Amino acid sequence: MSKMEELLKQQEEIVAAIKAEYESGIEAAAKGEADAQYNLGVLHYKGQGVKKNPQEAIRLFKAAAEQGHTDAQRNLGLMFYKGEGGQQDYVEAMRWYVLAAAAGCAEAQSKIGLMYDGGQGVKQDYLEAIRWYKLATTKQNSAAYYGLGYMYENHHGVEQNDVEAVRWYKLAAAQGHSDAHFRIGVIYSGGNTIKQDYAEAIRWYQLVAVKGHVDAQINLGVMYDRGWGVEKNFLEAMHWYKSAAGHGSADAQSKVAFMYGNGKGVKQNHAEEIRWYLLAAAQDYAPALSNLGFIYENGRGVEEDDVKALNFYSKAAKKGDVNAIKNKELLEVRMAKQQSQKH
Repeated sequence: MSKMEELLKQQEEIVAAIKAEYESGIEAAAKGEADAQYNLGVLHYKGQGVKKNPQEAIRLFKAAAEQGHTDAQRNLGLMFYKGEGGQQDYVEAMRWYVLAAAAGCAEAQSKIGLMYDGGQGVKQDYLEAIRWYKLATTKQNSAAYYGLGYMYENHHGVEQNDVEAVRWYKLAAAQGHSDAHFRIGVIYSGGNTIKQDYAEAIRWYQLVAVKGHVDAQINLGVMYDRGWGVEKNFLEAMHWYKSAAGHGSADAQSKVAFMYGNGKGVKQNHAEEIRWYLLAAAQDYAPALSNLGFIYENGRGVEEDDVKALNFYSKAAKKGDVNAIKNKELLEVRMAKQQSQKH
């Protein structure tokens, strides 16, 4: 049997197993068995062996949750929090999270901490957020470690303390929490209440940038672009900017455009500059809109076009871009003056 035939056979066996699980689950769920209702809900939620149906998943999770099934309660909290299968409902999400948390579910405890931190479904209460995060850390929950790091970094209910923030973030990072890696990099790069260390920032960014963390890729690009902690290397900067841009980051797309426009790490190419700015502008990214206005106003790689320039400036100005507001006003004055001279 060839490898392809073996793979096809394995896939058929997996499909058959899921189908069998679904069919047996229907009968058990109909009898009111909570585990079966939960498992069937997971299949509907993920679309495994059956068409994805979040509404049916909620119905089945509720049936199990009302019998005290902790994982079902947690999943209901998550679905109502995200608005999956219906309207987003923070109050309902909190209700189910609290039930799961009371049964010792660390993930639910961490989510409650997040909701108190953000004032979602409850009155914002940093101290209560910290209490729930700490409760979840007793079970080594990575999201709770991250949450406590965030509280110390941002002065939420505790004195701002980057050293303490890094301590909690490192515990989360040790469990593979990619955002924790990124925040450690940001803290070492900023050097607020911790000794600034660009080399350490680069090390932490690198760990998750290679795994596709977009913000880490952008910040790593900036480090190479500006020579922070390393020798300036525009080629390396462009590599990381393009990596992030490939994930759809408007910020990264705009940075790639700037590199092309100024010949940094690549041969100067205004056509490519405009193409990348347009990609970012399609996401209403104000700096890209503003720069396109400047390009058309000054004929940078294109024919001068004040109308197009004003259109781009106006869109960026509506988003509060300071440069666009100023350039829009100056362009309007110039256009009005030119119009009056014609008469």
